[in-house]
Amino acid sequence: SAVIELYHDRKKQISVRGLAGVENVADLKKNFNRHLHFTLVKDRNVSTKRDYYFALAHTVRDHLVGRWIRTQQSYYEKDPKRVYYISLEFYMGRTLQNTMVNLALENACDEAVYQLGLDMEELQEMEEDAGLGNGGLGRLAACFLDSMASLGLAAYGYGIRYEFGIFNQKISNGWQVEEADDWLRYGNPWEKARPEYMRPVHFYGRTEHHPDGVKWVDTQVVLALPYDTPVPGYRNNIVNTMRLWSAKAPCEFNLKDFNVGGYIQAVLDRNLAENISRVLYPNDNFFEGKELRLKQEYFVVAATLQDIIRRFKASKFGSRDIVRTDFSSLPDKVAIQLNDTHPALAIPELMRVLVDEEKLPWEKAWDICNKTCAYTNHTVLPEALERWPIDLFQTLLPRHLEIIYEINRRHMERVSSLYPGDVDRMRRMSLIEEGGQKRVNMAHLCIVGSHAVNGVARIHSDILKATVFKDFYEMDPHKFQNKTNGITPRRWLVMCNPGLAEVIAERIGEDFIRDLDQLKKLRNFVNDEAFIRDIAKVKQENKLKFAVHLEEHYKVKINPNSMFDVQVKRIHEYKRQLLNCLHIITFYNRIKKQPNKQWTPRTIMIGGKAAPGYHTAKMIIRLITAIGEVVNNDPVVGDRLKVIFLENYRVTLAEKAIPASDLSEQISTAGTEASGTGNMKFMLNGALTIGTMDGANVEMAEEAGDGNLFIFGMRVEDVDAMDAKGYNASEYYNRIPELKQAIDQIAGGFFSPKQPDLFKDIVNMLMHHDRFKVFADYEDYIKCQEKVSALYMKPKEWTKKVIHNIAGSGKFSSDRTISQYAREIWGVEPTLEKLAAPDDPK
Repeated sequence: SAVIELYHDRKKQISVRGLAGVENVADLKKNFNRHLHFTLVKDRNVSTKRDYYFALAHTVRDHLVGRWIRTQQSYYEKDPKRVYYISLEFYMGRTLQNTMVNLALENACDEAVYQLGLDMEELQEMEEDAGLGNGGLGRLAACFLDSMASLGLAAYGYGIRYEFGIFNQKISNGWQVEEADDWLRYGNPWEKARPEYMRPVHFYGRTEHHPDGVKWVDTQVVLALPYDTPVPGYRNNIVNTMRLWSAKAPCEFNLKDFNVGGYIQAVLDRNLAENISRVLYPNDNFFEGKELRLKQEYFVVAATLQDIIRRFKASKFGSRDIVRTDFSSLPDKVAIQLNDTHPALAIPELMRVLVDEEKLPWEKAWDICNKTCAYTNHTVLPEALERWPIDLFQTLLPRHLEIIYEINRRHMERVSSLYPGDVDRMRRMSLIEEGGQKRVNMAHLCIVGSHAVNGVARIHSDILKATVFKDFYEMDPHKFQNKTNGITPRRWLVMCNPGLAEVIAERIGEDFIRDLDQLKKLRNFVNDEAFIRDIAKVKQENKLKFAVHLEEHYKVKINPNSMFDVQVKRIHEYKRQLLNCLHIITFYNRIKKQPNKQWTPRTIMIGGKAAPGYHTAKMIIRLITAIGEVVNNDPVVGDRLKVIFLENYRVTLAEKAIPASDLSEQISTAGTEASGTGNMKFMLNGALTIGTMDGANVEMAEEAGDGNLFIFGMRVEDVDAMDAKGYNASEYYNRIPELKQAIDQIAGGFFSPKQPDLFKDIVNMLMHHDRFKVFADYEDYIKCQEKVSALYMKPKEWTKKVIHNIAGSGKFSSDRTISQYAREIWGVEPTLEKLAAPDDPK
């Protein structure tokens, strides 16, 4: 069809994609063929699509290397303060196209690949996602790396090179089935192993106290092998490093205490040590206190701190000494950011290194530690807070437990001197929770050990100060800050939506890509007929393209003129995919009741993974697929309503779905979603938001104008009031006929005729113990959805609201977020200066 021709033909030579100079294209072709021949050892007549992808990846990578080496060399010479972003998750997605965008190589590569008789999009589809994250927290880290490089910060991302990332999701008979994500199966052209920087990490053992200090002895050693991935800034010739650690058993492993005949078994047992970096824990917003997870958390922290201290000691800093010995300057040269509490052990580990190994007095070491570390909190859900049993610590990290006890002793002393006799406050603020089994509260450790603590949206930071960390805020108000999250406009606009980026660039130039606040200028075009038409046209093209993708993958016929109503995020009760389901059922029932009425047609798409052990979340997926089976096969409904579960939602699917969306569903119970970042991606890509006053939605409404989002439901104050008086679901069930009908249909087997009681657990939860008060927001949500449908029937008015949203989305660039971290927490200045290109003379 015409759609396919439109997209399998050559892409437009879009200006934001860089220039395709003739010499450039010729060079790329030559290097492509060289890599095919010499790197991949392939002849063109036996090459596969994957070979071509690897040849292209190596060709593009060549353009990074000179800049990478030069950037790192300049850091060594200038010795700036370095930023270390430590995270157990980096949800990077694919690298090829992002690298081409940031190096301005996209048009040249398109042209070279076209001249070689290949299809760029087909090659890009060969790349595996680097799925080393669960959702928001891991994707935030990836956006931050892009912004730190684009703002010229001497920054490093440190994490774990998981052999298996987030599982691939298959839907089988309506159920989620997990399969291992063997993303390294064919190799990773973007990483470089650095065995010369391998570091030992110690576990178990015991402590010995001597007059000259404490020794941690009889430990088991695991080696940390670093793999470096380049992180290019946007067209500034800066290339930073993401360093991920892989676990290796040492050669002597299990062999020194050799048992006769045990050699083979000893070698096989090396797997036990190497399991540390085997797999990402697939929980989002949930704490699972497993020993392997605690090992992962210490592994990344111990290896990273050795690297930080080695680099601190060895850098030039305008002196002839081989080594820096005075640690009092560490906070002037090093900033460590802890992405949630997962790397909290950086605090006791830094204390251990400074006190036990470098022989600093405790007070001096503590001052250095405090000034160096800062902590970002990502959630207020109690089930997500890390609380590690003391006995696990005692076994695995005996020295760190002693250090935590000493940190707590001094902390409790300070609390007691500030609040004499307030024993309840001491109990609440202790790092050690008494009770059944004693536990270490990792958030308390982070707050006490850091000079700055931040939430990730204004409302979230306010909730931290007013509730979860109230005692700590009263004691140290200066520590608490807000840093509203952001997204990188490179991946989330220029790369995934080139048509929209081009329409914007035609009106206001290209500088917005570096300075997203410039999108405000689009307010001047809100009544410009041609601009309104262009924005609507880009959306329609994106929808057609995504419809083709869906029809290829789901065999469902999509009505591209229907409203694309999309909720994509991890499946969780607090995100209230169930509220969305209730709207679908209500809309379906209304169509059935009045089949001849003019209904606004919708294609409702819900996607996301459920943690494998989260029963309710898996049942929610089954309910969505069950509703789809009924709705999509009802001839009365036709193409006025379709329900699609988007299988295996991940970064790469987000890049396709978000530019094609009309309506973004951000419907968590007020006070539960710390920020959200998907909400920002939809806003930037021309979707309207239906949402609660939660997370960053509050600031989005402020930036775009209240009337340009569809806001509904209880505010945080209303939720608190309801908690005080008690939430009674049956009150709503009995008062609202359409709600009762929908619940009765779910409970009665209307959507599961072969197993009528399939969803009894969900119904029971909603009726009797729903922490997230789905029914309390149902009525307002349905009314709000009616307003959405009405506006969609007035395309020009709809598109004007879209323009207000795009124009208001500048605040939500991760460049702004990172500039604030840099100035207000890390004490470094961002810069938009370019480094000289490698082919320039220095």
